[in-house]
Amino acid sequence: MTSLDTVLDKDGVRLTVDDAVATVTLTRPAKRNAQSPALWRALTEAGRVLPGTVRVVVLRGEGKSFSAGLDRQAFTPEGFDGEPSFLDMARGPEAELDATIAEYQEAFTWWRRNDLVSIATVQGHAIGAGFQLALACDLRIVAEDVQFAMRETSLGLVPDLTGTHPLVHLVGYARALEICATGRFVHAEEAERTGLANLVVPADQLDAAARDLAAALVAAPRDAVIETKALLGGALSRDYEEQRVAERAAQGRRLRDLAGITD
Repeated sequence: MTSLDTVLDKDGVRLTVDDAVATVTLTRPAKRNAQSPALWRALTEAGRVLPGTVRVVVLRGEGKSFSAGLDRQAFTPEGFDGEPSFLDMARGPEAELDATIAEYQEAFTWWRRNDLVSIATVQGHAIGAGFQLALACDLRIVAEDVQFAMRETSLGLVPDLTGTHPLVHLVGYARALEICATGRFVHAEEAERTGLANLVVPADQLDAAARDLAAALVAAPRDAVIETKALLGGALSRDYEEQRVAERAAQGRRLRDLAGITD
């Protein structure tokens, strides 16, 4: 593989790899990177074809907006070319509808794998599915003009692309409920203050900030980062004593590895 290799480029998604850092770019700027089932399948494929050498994945959107959310064409009777209309899916068997939504969700799940650290760089609008895609990542760098909003409830729907879990853990139940139920905008200052954003920068510095953060992340030994991410990811589901046990076990593995002892 060359230092910069285009691994995937289809259906509004481009995956490039530069050594240990991969970049996933949403490439529909004329539609503000509106999302579709084809784009979700391409995102899922991007996760599957990532080379094993990749340690950090940067997610970005071309143009003025990260992603304006689901393409409204999904709710028209004709839907997308070659795709079932969402309305037709709703009229079908319940099990098939559930399986279809589960397939869509796969595009949002792989970003939190323990062997990766994912960074969303978010400018302009990140609405609905766009907000949830940013939430799917471990970390978020946002531009000063960012506008997050969860509009599903105002459309008679719910956020179903894995966004509710990280949103509640980041900002708390009460604020998450208020954000989702009102559909209001969350701007950069609030995003940083409440933990939605790790960093706020001018829009023209987003890519540079992501490069700096990626470089800092790959500077540490990979196995130590993997173990630390797994520890932190499981901390909320463990009580204090269980977390102490998990820390000891993880440190034991690291020490044995550093000593050249294999299990």
